[in-house]
Amino acid sequence: MGKYVCCTGLLKNTWDQVCIAFWQRYPNPYSNHVLTEDIIFREVTPSNCLISRRLLTKTSRAPRWMERYLPKHMTNSAYIIEDSVVDPQKRTMTTLTWNISHARLMSVEERCLYQMNPENGSWTEIKREAWISSSLYGLSRAIQEFGLARFKNSVTKTMKGFEYVLSRMQGETPSRTLAETATERARETALAAKEKAKDLASHAQKKQYV
Repeated sequence: MGKYVCCTGLLKNTWDQVCIAFWQRYPNPYSNHVLTEDIIFREVTPSNCLISRRLLTKTSRAPRWMERYLPKHMTNSAYIIEDSVVDPQKRTMTTLTWNISHARLMSVEERCLYQMNPENGSWTEIKREAWISSSLYGLSRAIQEFGLARFKNSVTKTMKGFEYVLSRMQGETPSRTLAETATERARETALAAKEKAKDLASHAQKKQYV
């Protein structure tokens, strides 16, 4: 049985601002592990919903005890599919992300719902759910605990990244960090491996949002 976690976050910005920031949130000082992002497809439905699929390449350093179960070339990187639906009428944005690499070792599926805060229409509420599982016999519990801890840490960084991008959008330009500069070379390195993952993403099964 896998792990399930649910949490909420609040951004003191309008839903429109948060949606714009969502597409501009990389790079930022809190997402140096995100090396590349590519749009696989995008379309507008008859009801004016924007549907997108992106492929994200991330660094994903596994703990030493886990590295023995991974191919050598996959111990430092991970490929993530991100599906999203933006509904301007309901003023909601729903995202679903899941990993297509290391999936047998550990699968992490995350669903986020962005909507106006019911108590303040100028703020945006984020409901975040995640399901973490592993099918590795004998180590599944330890791997799930590791995945849960990493997920909780990433939520904090994600919110800080949003706040950084929103501040930059509003003219409060933060200074460029050394980490941002150093990460550029890593992004260039990841471009070579990205094409193979694109093919996997284009054939991946679509997920359901509701």
